[in-house]
Amino acid sequence: MFDGFRLERVRTSESDLRVRYGGSGPPVLLLHGHPRTHTTWHRVAPLLAERHTVVCPDLRGYGESTGPAPAPDHSAHSKRALAADGVELMRALGHDRFAVVGHDRGSYVAYRLALDHPSVVTALAVLDCVPIGEALARCDARFAEDWYHWFFFAQPDRPERVIGADPDAWYDVGADGSANTPERMGTENFADFLRAIHDPATVRAMLEDYRAGLSVDRAADEADRAAGRRISCPVLVLWSARDDMPRLYGDALSVWRPWADDLRAATIDSGHHVAEEAPRDLARQLLGFLTADGAGESR
Repeated sequence: MFDGFRLERVRTSESDLRVRYGGSGPPVLLLHGHPRTHTTWHRVAPLLAERHTVVCPDLRGYGESTGPAPAPDHSAHSKRALAADGVELMRALGHDRFAVVGHDRGSYVAYRLALDHPSVVTALAVLDCVPIGEALARCDARFAEDWYHWFFFAQPDRPERVIGADPDAWYDVGADGSANTPERMGTENFADFLRAIHDPATVRAMLEDYRAGLSVDRAADEADRAAGRRISCPVLVLWSARDDMPRLYGDALSVWRPWADDLRAATIDSGHHVAEEAPRDLARQLLGFLTADGAGESR
């Protein structure tokens, strides 16, 4: 897994991040989602590394990365704080400007990074997401039924107790049709994921990510929308055809139009965990985007 990549720990001002990186060329930062770790990219990163320097961290609190204790207002796990980790990490590795790709929860960090640090991000790809503020503004009975976990995870204490009672059951480990099996994820990726969901500190940090989503992250999105702030770099909006994005939002690109000046769209025949299920198709889409019009070039 990750043949030719280096595995290190990098300290930022607030966090201690586990990071794997390799390849050469313009840098690109890959940000994973919940409940994965950076190893979810193990089938994609080597393909991108043929043309790019690829950096894959565990987000703050996920996997083996650590950060500050949860704050009462959840700001310690806000997307703004996680985005700042990404900037510091890349600078520590020698990259002042870079492209960023995020999936699921990592997408929220990725677009926050592009909004808060426009001089740093050369290109942005968001996989299977719309902005948090947009998702909540459009929340209806269907969203509440399918994404009930957003609201359950936001409750104090109870989610930790429920997940901690049987992490394998909560995350459908090994269940029929589950994406969370060694056969579908790859043996080493699965083992890394399994360690993470059985660590109470990691589970709490992942839940704090969601609690921040309904509070400080939503407020940040609403403030940006009211101020007319937009993402200035090229943006690829990519969604999985067999996930629920089309059913929830119809044309996901239209949801992003108020947020960015330069939008491109793509879809891949995959379920939600696209990096594990369709890695070659994903790598092809990302490479095409990052090389189009110099979108991913470091300047």
